[in-house]
Amino acid sequence: MAGATLRGRLTWLLARAVEITDAAPSVRTIAFDCPGWTGHLPGQHVDVRLTAEDGYQAQRSYSIATPVAGERIELTVARLDDGEVSPYLTEEVRPGDQIELRGPIGGYFVWEPGLGGPLLLIAGGSGVVPLMAMLRARVATASDVPVRMLLSSRTQADVIYRAELERLGGGPGIEIVHTLTRSQPPGWSGYSRRIDRAMLAEVAWPPDMLPHVFVCGPTGFVETAADALVSLGHDPQRIRTERFGPTGGPP
Repeated sequence: MAGATLRGRLTWLLARAVEITDAAPSVRTIAFDCPGWTGHLPGQHVDVRLTAEDGYQAQRSYSIATPVAGERIELTVARLDDGEVSPYLTEEVRPGDQIELRGPIGGYFVWEPGLGGPLLLIAGGSGVVPLMAMLRARVATASDVPVRMLLSSRTQADVIYRAELERLGGGPGIEIVHTLTRSQPPGWSGYSRRIDRAMLAEVAWPPDMLPHVFVCGPTGFVETAADALVSLGHDPQRIRTERFGPTGGPP
């Protein structure tokens, strides 16, 4: 694949939407065919640029949701009420519509099965998107790297990729752990609070196993999780973080 990770070295490509599915309420996954796409690594992202009829342009970054698959890439986008790009992607775009993409971007927050494990993935809300690309890469390559994912969502309905995660969680070497912070369905047996040190002590691999750790979500979530992991003895150099805010950056 191309090794370009800096925006200044990349070219805008025209991508055509070919398939659109719902990933959760107000969250859509859009598959694009992107001629000229040279590949990417799980965890990388793209810039998306929209141009209005009057020439006004809006640009945001979104994580790629899937491992490399030729010239096809998928973006999973959560709608932001005050966003300039996400409302279009989640409500207006239809198969056949075209947008501009630039990427892949980012070389720090990436994982490939060849890097080994164990692998610990910690996500808040739509922060699951780049981590899902890593999990899907592990499955697609029939890797035996052990994986644990801890996903924090407001409610069960808000769990992005819920059906797929339920299916993958039953596979060998894959554990999916949920915490629902706002409400829980009857009979819920998972966690029912925000991620904290005690939860991570129960879920995370022991520090002496030297896991690869990836944390993605809102800034406060990421800082809380990373600080708790360090306090539990995990090597800060093995904890990779990516955070996003209300401006619609990755994921």
